[in-house]
Amino acid sequence: MNTTDSAASAARAAQDSSVFRTLARVGYVVLGILHLLIGGIAISIATGGGGEADQGGAMQQIQEAPAGVALLWVIALGLVALAIWQVAEALVERDPDAKKKWGHRVKFLGTAAAYVAIAGTAFTYAMGGQSQSSDSSQSLSARLLAAPAGVALLVLVGLIVAAVGAAFVVRGITRAFTKHLDLPAGTARKGIVAFGVVGYIAKGIAVGVAGILFVVAALTHDPETAGGLDAALHALAGLPFGVVILWTVGAGLVLYGLFCFARARYAKM
Repeated sequence: MNTTDSAASAARAAQDSSVFRTLARVGYVVLGILHLLIGGIAISIATGGGGEADQGGAMQQIQEAPAGVALLWVIALGLVALAIWQVAEALVERDPDAKKKWGHRVKFLGTAAAYVAIAGTAFTYAMGGQSQSSDSSQSLSARLLAAPAGVALLVLVGLIVAAVGAAFVVRGITRAFTKHLDLPAGTARKGIVAFGVVGYIAKGIAVGVAGILFVVAALTHDPETAGGLDAALHALAGLPFGVVILWTVGAGLVLYGLFCFARARYAKM
C-alpha cells in the first residue's frame, strides 16, 4: 500500500469514528459562537460602540468571560477536529473526474487551513496571550511590499481573498450549501436555508471588502490599509449609509452563526 492509499484509509477511518464526527460537529458549534460574537461587535460598532469585529475580538470577549479559558480550549479542539475532517474529505476520492477531484481537494484543504488558523488564535488566547488580525494583515502586507514584485503579490492576495468573498455570496444566492446538509422538511428547513442564504451573503461581503483593502494597500503602498475583517467592517461603516450597511452585515453574520448551529446538527458526515 502506497502513501496515498494509506492516507486515504486513515481519512476513511477518521470519518467512520463516531467520536471524531462528534468533535467535528462541535467545531461547527464553535464557528457559530464566533460569528455570533463578531456579528454582535459589528452591530455595536454600527451603533457607536467599540471592539474588534474579528476572530481576535471574539476570542478576547470569551477570554474575559467566566470559564472563558476552558471554552477557548474547547474552541481550539473543535476547530482542529473540523480541520482534520476537511483534510479527510480532501483525501477521500468522491469524483472520478480528475479536474473536479483536484478542485474538491483544494477547496477542503483551504477550508482546513482557515480552521487551523482560527484554532491557533484560540490557543493563543487560551494561553493568556492576544492576537490582532489587523496587525497580522498589516505585517503580511508590509513584508510582501518589501519583496521583489511585492505590489503584484499583494494584489494577487487581495484578489484571492475577494474571490473567496464572492464565492460565499454565490454560495448563498444559489443555496449550494444545502447539498452538504440533511435538512428536515417543513418550516425548519425554510428557516435554516434562509439563515444560510443571508449569512453566506453577509460573510461574503465582509470577506470581499477585506480583499479589496489588500488591493488598495498594494496600489497605495500603504500596508496599514490592510487590516483583515475588522478593517473591512470599519470600512463599510465609512460608506454612505454605512451605519445601516454595517448593521445589516453584522445581523447577517449573527444569522450565519445561527446557521452554523443548525449545520452542526444536519451536516452530512
